[in-house]
Amino acid sequence: MRVISGSAKGRPLKAVPGMGTRPTTDKVKEAIFSMIGPYFSGGDVLDLFAGTGGLGIEALSRGMDRAVFVDADKKAVEVVAANLRATRLEDRAEVYRNDAVRALKALGKRQRRFELVFLDPPYRMTAIEELVTTMQQLGVVGVGTTVVVEHDAENQFTDRIGAAECVRRAEYGETAVSVYRIVGSLAETADSDRPR
Repeated sequence: MRVISGSAKGRPLKAVPGMGTRPTTDKVKEAIFSMIGPYFSGGDVLDLFAGTGGLGIEALSRGMDRAVFVDADKKAVEVVAANLRATRLEDRAEVYRNDAVRALKALGKRQRRFELVFLDPPYRMTAIEELVTTMQQLGVVGVGTTVVVEHDAENQFTDRIGAAECVRRAEYGETAVSVYRIVGSLAETADSDRPR
């Protein structure tokens, strides 16, 4: 595993020990960034089930300004911190050990808003739509935010989750990537869904 492109190109990334974390392969990572980038002119990124931190670090390397990494696993948080040091990006990042929903609530209270969000939860977790809705309710995403979901190819999510519209979906073996774009506010969506 390595950083594929940008300022930290070629730097190796440590993996999380044990079998609990499934890092995004370089092939899938390359595909994700060709769908959403490949490069960025600033903005904040949230890597919510960070694992090794590979996706958020890649986004920083390719031009995002700042990143917040969240993982509930202590080992994962230590690996993210080590990978940020190895890529010399630690001064542009915050790393938290927390449950995803609690982390979102804390970020919402701090009025943090992100232009890019990565959701790469354990494949057994299927409550993705609830998470995307929660992000909208708490205001941590806004119009134009891109939400990238990496998931089991067998799991299909709806084309629209609140104001998040699926703009791309691709499969790579057992892995699928669904890319959502926030196109409005939840309030507007609720209004348009009301019977006339």
